[in-house]
Amino acid sequence: MTVLSLASVLHENARRRPGKLALVEGQVRLTFGELWQQVLDEAAALVQAGVRPGDPVALMAPNVADFPRAYYAILAAGGVVVPVHLLLTAEEAAFVLRDSGARLLLAHSAVAEAAVRAGELASVPVYALGGGSFAPELPKADAPLAQLTTRQAEDPAVVFYTSGTTGRPKGALLSHLSMVMNATVNAFDANDVRPDDVALGALPLFHTFGQTVSMNSTWRAGATVVLLPRFDATAAVELMVREGVNTFHGVPQMYLGLLEAARTAAELPRLRLCISGGASLPLPVLERFESRFGARIYEGYGLSETSPTAAVNQPDFGTRAGTVGHPIWGVDVEIARPEIDERIELLPAGELGEVVVRGHNVFLGYLGLPEATAEALVDGWFRTGDLGTKDADGFVSIVDRKKDVVIRGGFNVYPREVEEVLLRHPAVAEAAVIGIPDPVHGEEICAVLVPAPDADPRPTAEDVVAWSREHLAKHKYPRRVEFVDALPLGPSHKVLKRELRARYAPR
Repeated sequence: MTVLSLASVLHENARRRPGKLALVEGQVRLTFGELWQQVLDEAAALVQAGVRPGDPVALMAPNVADFPRAYYAILAAGGVVVPVHLLLTAEEAAFVLRDSGARLLLAHSAVAEAAVRAGELASVPVYALGGGSFAPELPKADAPLAQLTTRQAEDPAVVFYTSGTTGRPKGALLSHLSMVMNATVNAFDANDVRPDDVALGALPLFHTFGQTVSMNSTWRAGATVVLLPRFDATAAVELMVREGVNTFHGVPQMYLGLLEAARTAAELPRLRLCISGGASLPLPVLERFESRFGARIYEGYGLSETSPTAAVNQPDFGTRAGTVGHPIWGVDVEIARPEIDERIELLPAGELGEVVVRGHNVFLGYLGLPEATAEALVDGWFRTGDLGTKDADGFVSIVDRKKDVVIRGGFNVYPREVEEVLLRHPAVAEAAVIGIPDPVHGEEICAVLVPAPDADPRPTAEDVVAWSREHLAKHKYPRRVEFVDALPLGPSHKVLKRELRARYAPR
């Protein structure tokens, strides 16, 4: 039997480099040794509160020191971490508590009202983190936990709840092995993380990207994490300069924000390593960022069900803009026929199909949903639901989500391709393309745009349509253009296209 704990990511640093700075959050500065001691204290309190190995413990907190302290304490006690999205309503959070079977909920004062109500609805006790008065704190134990509680390598470590865009949220079970391997491979094989790096933790830690790449991978290499509780581009630039941050992980919306903040910033951070994921990074944004910040962006790809990283542009293989690079060490990423559900039939290089993944990063399954698990895990591969290609050199490109493809007059139109073109319009800052029902063509292409702040004159729908006709094929250019001040974003800063489809659907 192989035993392993994701908590070892922090524990080993406390053994090897106890005096090194691990965490910065506001005025809080903790070494690895100090943070680990706090983790053992909190883990002992959890055990005293009745948490046993294998028990799910929910965690609801922003990017403050309380999050990693509680996260690793749950793991050290042998529990399973259930991160709760901060933007969920009390009813939605209660569903997560009930579905996961959470023994208790650890919550920060920033989400006090929703947390307390969710606990009431789910009949789950709530404990306050960081001295909040909205709920009792965990009673302190007489002594810290003597040592972390190890688990079998294939036991669940974290349950990530999917966004529920196609029905109720599903809890994806990630093992200690999958999470440790993903952090290790990200740190040492894919991303060249170094012990003297300082990474900005601006991605939500309750989300798989922030949790694995910003926190676990950074600490796996013994580097420092600087937390930003709520992402604001101007504040992020100032914080990165002040703390000497050289590593940034973000989603496309964050890179857009940093570009805007750079227009008025007195000084820019000296970035060495930039990772983009969560959604496809438009090529114009990548080009503008690399030019302005003088740092290369390594775009990657993954999902909650893949721990998350499956592929990324890596220095060893060379980078190729517009792709998500090569599969990470020990993982296969291939393209399968999307129309075949019952088996995996791989396609040759260059052909468009569904992206499928297998390897140490793939999840155990969906909690309590054997049918959904069987649909997702076929012949040892995880079906991602994304459409993409893999060229003869092994570079993977993501075209779009299967569900986001617009079928206009029988022709497939991939929104990302249209968005890439629209973002080259000088008066367009952000773009989201959706399909809306149309009685003639089945679906019509609608572009929802955020104008560039310095656009003069302001663009009109007619201008954009005319410009698009010159740069896109007849079946691809948008016939409808809407302007908004900001695109709707989910907790992980992804554009919520389902909200746009509902907003602009014909009445």
